[in-house]
Amino acid sequence: MSLSIRLESEIEERLETLAQKTGRSKTFYVREAIIHHLEQLEDTYLALIRLEKPAKRWSLSELERDCDLES
Repeated sequence: MSLSIRLESEIEERLETLAQKTGRSKTFYVREAIIHHLEQLEDTYLALIRLEKPAKRWSLSELERDCDLES
């Protein structure tokens, strides 16, 4: 899959400088930034969904009993 984005010139320059200093491609850093931010967004939205629709919660004693860890 291909994706085109437009960046402000300041961001483009920073990205270019980072790529030159490290020997990595600009694409590498854009991909890493998207992956990192996407993971944060996914975690945030999952937390919001769980707050809106809470599921069963277990106490420590229930977990220990169900996993046979009471001893």
